Amino acid sequence: MPTISVKRDSLFTALGRTYTDEEFEQLCFEFGLELDEVTTEKQMLIKEQGDHVAADVSEDILYRIDIPANRYDLLCLEGLVNGILVFQGKKAPPQYKFKKYEDCHSLHLTPATASIRPYAVAAILRGIKFTKESYDSFIDLQDKLHQNICRKRTLVAIGTHDLDTIQGPFVYDALPPSEIKFKALNQQKEMTAPELMELYSGHAQLKQYLGIIKDSPVYPVIKDKNGVVLSMPPIINGDHSKITLDTKNVFIECTATDLTKATVVLDTIVCMFSEYCANKYEVQQCKVFASDGTYQLYPKLDYREEVISIDKANNYIGISEEGDSLATLLSRMCLSTTLQGSSLRVRVPPTRHDVIHACDLYEDIAIAYGYNRIERRAANLATSGSQQPANKLTEQLRLECAHAGYTEALTFTLCSREDIATKLGVKIEDLPAVHISNPKTLEFQVVRTVLLPGLLKTLAANKKMPLPLKLFEISDVVLKDKSSETGARNERRLCAVYCGRAAGFQFVHGLLDRLMALLRQPWSKEGGYYLRQNDDPAYFPGRCAEVVLRGEVIGKIGVIHPTVLTAFDLSNPCSAVEINIEPFI
Repeated sequence: MPTISVKRDSLFTALGRTYTDEEFEQLCFEFGLELDEVTTEKQMLIKEQGDHVAADVSEDILYRIDIPANRYDLLCLEGLVNGILVFQGKKAPPQYKFKKYEDCHSLHLTPATASIRPYAVAAILRGIKFTKESYDSFIDLQDKLHQNICRKRTLVAIGTHDLDTIQGPFVYDALPPSEIKFKALNQQKEMTAPELMELYSGHAQLKQYLGIIKDSPVYPVIKDKNGVVLSMPPIINGDHSKITLDTKNVFIECTATDLTKATVVLDTIVCMFSEYCANKYEVQQCKVFASDGTYQLYPKLDYREEVISIDKANNYIGISEEGDSLATLLSRMCLSTTLQGSSLRVRVPPTRHDVIHACDLYEDIAIAYGYNRIERRAANLATSGSQQPANKLTEQLRLECAHAGYTEALTFTLCSREDIATKLGVKIEDLPAVHISNPKTLEFQVVRTVLLPGLLKTLAANKKMPLPLKLFEISDVVLKDKSSETGARNERRLCAVYCGRAAGFQFVHGLLDRLMALLRQPWSKEGGYYLRQNDDPAYFPGRCAEVVLRGEVIGKIGVIHPTVLTAFDLSNPCSAVEINIEPFI
């Protein structure tokens, strides 16, 4: 679920009134969204980068709002405000239309593009007036789309250009890297494509996109009729045609490996920002010529109609509303609806590509009606079900750990590389860890491979509590596994930590024996479990053992090494046990 950050004051200005945080959170809930956090840009940077942030960073209040992954029209301030105002009945849904121009621009695809990114679409926004905030929102929407529907530019790459600095017709071609040379965005000199790939190999944001075309014998490139390079998708735009606050006419091109996704992306961008055009909500189409000479006009901005049954809508949702009431509810979700006998005729605008079939319309009715207002009712069908074995055993073990005097902790599944490696005395390269490709903060870089660090961090955060502290957690860890379909697998584990004035095997060994007794595992080397001496850098030498079950190692038990305690900012000795409980499921 993507999260957008909007300035609170700008949002309230656009909405025409101010709200308290609680009032706006309730409004979001009613509209089917969630206010995730109230923060500032400075606080966000401190969380991601530490205390070393510039003093001039804005401290304006930001609302971070969780948006449904398929609601591309809500990924920017403009779309969010439009949706809320229509939902509140303060404005009618915008009507998007085309403006016919005699000098219709065109984009021509060459046959060479078929081997790398075979599709392209284009559009023009005329007479646009940017402010600093709307310009930033324009750029941010592109980034949100790139990360979401565009799948990090693998499916679609967006390019935006100042139309007044270039001349059509435009050509979308694919050339050998050595034949591509231009001045990239914000660069001081012209460089060839291989030089640019080398330059951006160390770039924090762009390096993740290089692999999309790096091994291809040809790279995509878009030029105007004078040979000026507009962009080398999906990597970088040209500096010559970059848009600024003074830009009046914007040429938008999207290259893609999926034409449907490209159409959705283009429709979303032009619909969101056509409100800043001289003729509000008007968009200029472009002719996009395929390599065989045929052409299509883009953007499509298709309005389509769906017909749904009033009785089915009421029955599926569990309400009893008249047809005109249901029509009003759908109209509040930007879906203009009219009553037609026992049915509803719904006009789906080009901003609502998430509406695919009738179930999506039923969902919007439920949101506008209010989920909290829907009465609970008994199921019409008799069903039988049971708890998953892993979850059932987990619940039983939780109860027994609590009976033994341990307090349950629920820690983050994501953690830093240091937490599972350096602080425990091992190298991250030696662990079967799943890494986050583009981590947003230093705290969440990998998926945990052990539960122990999370409990040690919990102890560190509760040092003021009286000793001894006894914590446990039963949760999943994630390990790389080439034999798995996804390349990784979950493993359910139990971890318990004892922190007191002294530490020894006896404090956690008793819990282990109790759990094994409940699991009907005898102390035996043949058919049960036993402990076998082992060395592990996370534990004190000579005070560590493997837990062996029927010849297989299922975990470790021991006294935590002082260096590990220091790394986690702990001063009291600790002992711990961590075992895999999947053999018992």
